[in-house]
Amino acid sequence: MVNLSGIIGIFRQRGATRFFAKKLAPNDNSKNQIYLGGDFSALGLIPHEAVLIDETGIAGSVRDRAKAKVPFHWYTDGMFSAAPNAQLILYPKYPEVRLSGLLQGCRKAPDDVITVRDEGRVLLFGAHPDGFVLAFACHADHPVANELAAIAEPEMLGVFVMLTGYDEGRKDTRGALIEKLREIHLEGWIPSQKLGSSGSAQPYSARNGGGMTLEARLGIRANGFAEPDYLGWEIKQFGVTDLERPVAKSQITLMTPEPVRGVYRSEGPEAFIRRFGYADRVGRTDRINFGGIYKTGSLPHHLTGLRLELTGFNSASGKIEDMTGAIRLIAPDGEEAAAWPYTNLIDHWNRKHARAAYIPSVFSDDPISYAYGSIIMLYENTDFLRFLSAIDAGSIVYDPGLKIEAASSPAPRMKRRSQFRIRQALLPALYASGGAVDVLAHKLS
Repeated sequence: MVNLSGIIGIFRQRGATRFFAKKLAPNDNSKNQIYLGGDFSALGLIPHEAVLIDETGIAGSVRDRAKAKVPFHWYTDGMFSAAPNAQLILYPKYPEVRLSGLLQGCRKAPDDVITVRDEGRVLLFGAHPDGFVLAFACHADHPVANELAAIAEPEMLGVFVMLTGYDEGRKDTRGALIEKLREIHLEGWIPSQKLGSSGSAQPYSARNGGGMTLEARLGIRANGFAEPDYLGWEIKQFGVTDLERPVAKSQITLMTPEPVRGVYRSEGPEAFIRRFGYADRVGRTDRINFGGIYKTGSLPHHLTGLRLELTGFNSASGKIEDMTGAIRLIAPDGEEAAAWPYTNLIDHWNRKHARAAYIPSVFSDDPISYAYGSIIMLYENTDFLRFLSAIDAGSIVYDPGLKIEAASSPAPRMKRRSQFRIRQALLPALYASGGAVDVLAHKLS
């Protein structure tokens, strides 16, 4: 019999870095599937493969739901066994997400736990940064379930009890993040730096190092699986002129996905810029730009002729009616210039923004260094539907910065920057909870 800390420790030895649990209700079983919440926020916690439209059901179901395979491994009787049919199922019309296929084809799964409707059962997850899940399930009388039930004020995210750091005596990742940001604030001016591949900080001379310097102080390394940055929190730095009044100097970048459809994809980014771009507006010769602010409900941009629209999203209900929908840039003749299908964006948004910290910084150029404010913003419980609603309302804008330099030469130089941005004051609409926090006023644990 192993307790909660022991199971988390076993998962950690296998490389898992984030841990959380679901207290199973009677309807959480192999017949009814495991309910993961009344929105899409579960996609931010459970690693999964690409979200794909479900084309296996009855006619019309292509628009009704989507699926994503989950690389899933049960820990049962001291050994790990793959569950090859595990998957997330997204039902946008409710909306909700369920986890299914946990037993079929698995050599050693906890059938006695997942097939019944008993109260008090527990499903424990360990998320690995390489994109797979380790899991353990038990009945109400198991030490793991007893220990979980004994947590007086569990740290919750949707339907999940958050357990990252539990086996190391750290019961509150929010508090741990605040304490670390307090230390960084109290450091004052920090020389611009980035974290090298060896894990040590290296000087960084470019003037866009505010985020890199903060990440270096937090010990954050770049990862290829779009995992949250620190203890399950996404870290976002933004520049201000006064740390006492931390108002962003410009809109805050939320994410930077490139289009995966339209002219941008079929003909390539360079052809896209040459077709829809314009000569540099301040006289830099032989340069073609593609920029501007694009938001839904606005007229086509006066320089590019493109306009932004959503398809398959119901503004009134705030729900996705067609999972084949997309955020699209449309040319005057109706041609799709660029598009971001919902299935490509949904997991990225939820995974990176389930818990997000926004930290203000100020810049000094002698030497290049940064200082970070004590007033930060912490937000939790986002959902892709909130993101789409903000796009639909014009709160989130597409603000690209694409260019071709030496455009007429045999070796043109291209820069691609495709970003969705929002004004600081509108951030609360993207999350169910959160707000400003003074790290100096936080009670140290």
